[in-house]
Amino acid sequence: MPFPIHRPRRLRSSESMRRLVRETRLDPANFVLPLFVCPGEGVRRPISSMPPQAQMSIDVTVAECSEIEALGIGGVMLFGLPESKDEQASGAYDDNGIVQRAVRAIKREVPDLLVITDVCNCEYTSHGHCGLIVNGDVDNDATLEWLAKSALSHARAGADVVAPSDMMDGRVSAIRTALDANGFTNTPILSYAAKFASVFYGPFREAAESAPQFGDRRSYQMDPANAREAMREIALDLEEGADMIMIKPAMPYLDLIREARDRFDVPISAYQVSGEYSMIMAAAANGWIDLERAMMESLTSIKRAGADFILTYFAKPAAQLLA
Repeated sequence: MPFPIHRPRRLRSSESMRRLVRETRLDPANFVLPLFVCPGEGVRRPISSMPPQAQMSIDVTVAECSEIEALGIGGVMLFGLPESKDEQASGAYDDNGIVQRAVRAIKREVPDLLVITDVCNCEYTSHGHCGLIVNGDVDNDATLEWLAKSALSHARAGADVVAPSDMMDGRVSAIRTALDANGFTNTPILSYAAKFASVFYGPFREAAESAPQFGDRRSYQMDPANAREAMREIALDLEEGADMIMIKPAMPYLDLIREARDRFDVPISAYQVSGEYSMIMAAAANGWIDLERAMMESLTSIKRAGADFILTYFAKPAAQLLA
């Protein structure tokens, strides 16, 4: 019996051949690097659970952004660490807040770099939750006012995109209304539309100093078991005016990235979160896996699933490898 005519290995015979027929390609322009901005000057404070990531003062952040732009990375996502916190998250919507000052500084020195701002309250509240606490839980509707004020403050500072991450019902509509009413009709909203109550956020809470002081966030972040609900959340945010949506975390939810890609004709992002990053870094540090291959394979899997762009702490080393 003759051997079957089909020999798929013919197209795997060399690196040049594999490169020629590769279906999924990574591009630094599709990476967004999260940055943690802290008070002070000349500060680069290592984040122990996320080496070599660091909390950086505004001047150091600006220098970092110059390097990011030179690498062709698509943009940055800013998280702020305020000098003080209170129950009203006042630092989140202060026009002279840490993120607002960072946006202005970046736009002065690196004007063409895309700056996305995280719109949330957990870094700014004394209790670490994402909104106003009433009877031991976050009051949804009262929190919308904070979020709208924060997004508007970021837009005034020069943010290119605002990204609400709180998972309050109706927050996209509240933010869109505030932006439009104040002349920011062209500021896009990147909604964390399907953000799950995930264990993989652990290292981030060190980085952003945002661990809740009581309870957890399961009453507003999504149950990891729910796929249909994730699609409903995305649809609702798009109806309210979101321009782009995000699924977070990324690798444990590749099935939902693919389902969203098949259902929704809008730009889709995925956030390769701190725990995903730190697991790879820790395994590589122990000699259990090859860091560069694990990094690139993980990013490829997210892109292959259907993400148009990826928020990842690997943005710089991945961009350097792709250069």
